Amino acid sequence: EFKKMTIINIQPKKFTGFKRMLWATFYSYKGLHSALRHEVAFRQEFIAFVLLLPVVFWIDFTAIERFILIASMIAVMVVELINSAIESTLDRVSLEHHLLTGRAKDYGSLAVLLTLIISIAAWTLLLWHRFF
Repeated sequence: EFKKMTIINIQPKKFTGFKRMLWATFYSYKGLHSALRHEVAFRQEFIAFVLLLPVVFWIDFTAIERFILIASMIAVMVVELINSAIESTLDRVSLEHHLLTGRAKDYGSLAVLLTLIISIAAWTLLLWHRFF
């Protein structure tokens, strides 16, 4: 005799509209808290952002220059978070050394470095232009 099988939907309820925005904000806050707690590189970049943000408004930069400086620092943190997400996912799959895992982590690290170079170049050029 065959028993009737029931399929249980374990998919969480999807929110829409304002509730979805509230939950998205909550998850973003959790991500920020987690990154500040567990990711040393992100914590250093976040501290640099907090310390340099007043400088952007203290020095007489144009609105476009301010945008470039702030956006370049935010870009560094965004790429760092993506790199950390890739590394966390790869470590979740396996802690065993694998050539492709190493490449993926190296590519993420390179992306962070290139973004840092762009940000440092923007700051150097705009500060040089203001003071020299």
